[in-house]
Amino acid sequence: MRASLQALATELKRLKASGVKSLPVSEESLRQLRAAVASRPVPPAAAATSEVPVAEVPAYRAPERTFAAKPAPPSTTPLPAPAPFTLPEGDKAARWAALRERVLGDPVCRAQVRPGKQVVFGVGSLEAKIMFVGEAPGAEEEVQGEPFVGPAGQLLTKMIGGMGLGRADVYIGNIMNWRPAMPVDERGVQYGNRPPTAPELAYCLPYLKAQIEVVDPALLVALGATAASGLLGPDAFKALGEIRGQWREFASRPLMVTYHPSYILRNQSNRSKRLIWEDLLKVMERAKLPVSDKQRGFFLDRA
Repeated sequence: MRASLQALATELKRLKASGVKSLPVSEESLRQLRAAVASRPVPPAAAATSEVPVAEVPAYRAPERTFAAKPAPPSTTPLPAPAPFTLPEGDKAARWAALRERVLGDPVCRAQVRPGKQVVFGVGSLEAKIMFVGEAPGAEEEVQGEPFVGPAGQLLTKMIGGMGLGRADVYIGNIMNWRPAMPVDERGVQYGNRPPTAPELAYCLPYLKAQIEVVDPALLVALGATAASGLLGPDAFKALGEIRGQWREFASRPLMVTYHPSYILRNQSNRSKRLIWEDLLKVMERAKLPVSDKQRGFFLDRA
């Protein structure tokens, strides 16, 4: 019973961290919970029986519980302003490697990462025409040290495949280089994600700009509202639908704004898929990629 209650408590903590404030509970569930509490063993009485002297009755002691030590939380010191830096001379590979080493070794970035997790840097082709930009790493990304490898990343890979490309043909990065921290449980596990704060975005943005400078893509694709506001500014729009599918500009390059792949994970309809796909068709045309009739008809004629 104790293990079941602990599992229930852990799940409730996870839901709370992900933003869930209330849950419907049936009367039958409440009845079973009350019955389980009522059936717990009662501690032995401290009074003596007729056969056992009081002094020989052991006092009741609650069973000891051992908890794993919580890892130290990420630093709560206010983030400093990003320090200016200059990329070394050399070819793309050398400059990218130097930039990657700087980011992965950045003491501010490293201070935000929990034990056993990683700072995350962009991946892909240094000759890519198209660069996809997300907001921040998630649970899977901070473990593998690579952006977009979780469920949303796997969907992004399929979307790129629908464009006739592979992950190795594009460049994928995030504005943020670490997973924004939230409270953890007694095992040090963080459940859920939160949008980065303005200071967090401001600190990491120069590193994204440097990646754009090195890769020199023909155009950019902002995935989701947080990425779009991080690139365009917090006052650029109120709702993503206002600018989704429109061309903007960032770092002197065309920028297409579209939904994050997680939007599709939450809305499994052809209409939702078609919205993003129409944006990607515009990207393909702007990048002068071939577009077949089959590609133009994706998510139009299937239930």
